[in-house]
Amino acid sequence: MHTKKRQYNMLPIIFSLAWPTMLEQLMQTAVQYIDTAMVGSLGTQATAAVGSTTTVNWLVNSTISALGVGFLSFIARAYGANDKKTAARVTSQAVLAVLASGIFFTIATLSLSGMIPKWMKVDASIQSLASLYFFIIYLPMLPRAATIIFGTALRASGDTKTPMRVGIGVNLINVVLNFLLIFPTREISTFSLTITIPGAGLGVVGAATASAIAFTFGGIYMTLALWRHPVISPKGQSLAPDMQILKPCLKVAGPNMLQRFGTSLGYVAFASMVNSLGEVSTAAHTIANTVESAFYIPGYGMQTAAATLAGNALGARDNKKMKDLTHVILQLEILMMILSGSLLFIFAPNMMTLFTKDPAVITLGATVLRMVAVSEPFYGVSIIIEGIMQGVGETVTPFKFNILGMWGIRIVGTFLCTQILHFGLISAWACMITHNLLLFVLFVIYYKKGHWNPLKQLKAHPN
Repeated sequence: MHTKKRQYNMLPIIFSLAWPTMLEQLMQTAVQYIDTAMVGSLGTQATAAVGSTTTVNWLVNSTISALGVGFLSFIARAYGANDKKTAARVTSQAVLAVLASGIFFTIATLSLSGMIPKWMKVDASIQSLASLYFFIIYLPMLPRAATIIFGTALRASGDTKTPMRVGIGVNLINVVLNFLLIFPTREISTFSLTITIPGAGLGVVGAATASAIAFTFGGIYMTLALWRHPVISPKGQSLAPDMQILKPCLKVAGPNMLQRFGTSLGYVAFASMVNSLGEVSTAAHTIANTVESAFYIPGYGMQTAAATLAGNALGARDNKKMKDLTHVILQLEILMMILSGSLLFIFAPNMMTLFTKDPAVITLGATVLRMVAVSEPFYGVSIIIEGIMQGVGETVTPFKFNILGMWGIRIVGTFLCTQILHFGLISAWACMITHNLLLFVLFVIYYKKGHWNPLKQLKAHPN
């Protein structure tokens, strides 16, 4: 009875960390929906041009996010141990990580922008447009790196509201500029009034420009917020490399970076095989991915809370708190993902019609969405267990599991199904779902064994 009460007492803490992240992701997804709908109104070619390089975007963002995981684990543990001085030292090293990753990816993405659509097997008729879109959105790579890494540092300190506010600001700017830059000047009649709405009529280029400006705002806002933070501000801290901080951070970040790079590269290979199936499959895949992202919000919102609280429990050396946290958050995750998966299954066709009027795209997209909806609760469990492991600094095992699933199941299976047997998009998504189910099995087995928990190991070997 006492255990149950203690676990229920954790609910306000979990939700106080999770809800700002969920709202932030909800806003991002809403803007992604609006972006896709606005570009979709320009036609299937425009949708395919924008969506064809989305997985490369995941590759870059996830690699930078992996760097942030190393700092998250260190800052969360420092907070749990009430060592705020060390937390501030870690943040100063995060500044170096932003500069290094931002400059590297700016050079890499801009120099390769002309080649990437070809490598992605994008249809020749839209390669130049896809290349231009990609080039523009990667111009503000340094602010994008700042948004990701500094946002992670703030969340690790328990401040999830500031990244939420930054995300909302970025998304609102993106929507307004999309409205003004994508479409030409037009008149809108409402009741007895006719209003002239100015517009640049830039189409896909307008969408890219809007995103670039919004990203720049986000990076500046997040940097200022971090500098003004009362505890972890890098202000006054040395920005010289500090190997006492960087070594343990990179030890955690390294496997996570390899994992995200490897899995994101898998997404690129997966998308290139989907792109080879034609415009309808590319458009259906792009829109279905956009729709699906909204229904993963509970999972990734709770993952942030799981990682932060697990790191706090480790820093405080409180194994009871660790057990209570994992038990409660997994139960919550399963319930929320069952609900979101059910909604996705029921409303899949309706969601597709928000972004396209093409009957073939709607039918194909709704089919794959209903397939993946069934697997959502299983994938949600994997997300939470991985978040807990990140919080305690265990990133090697998730790296192994994710690489095995991506390359051993999804990529090999999709290659056989689409390139050898010439099946369509449905077979590719079936391989993706099989990958997610394998992750569920592997993570649950490892979680049950308890090897991920350093506090359990300390109890077993006190000396």
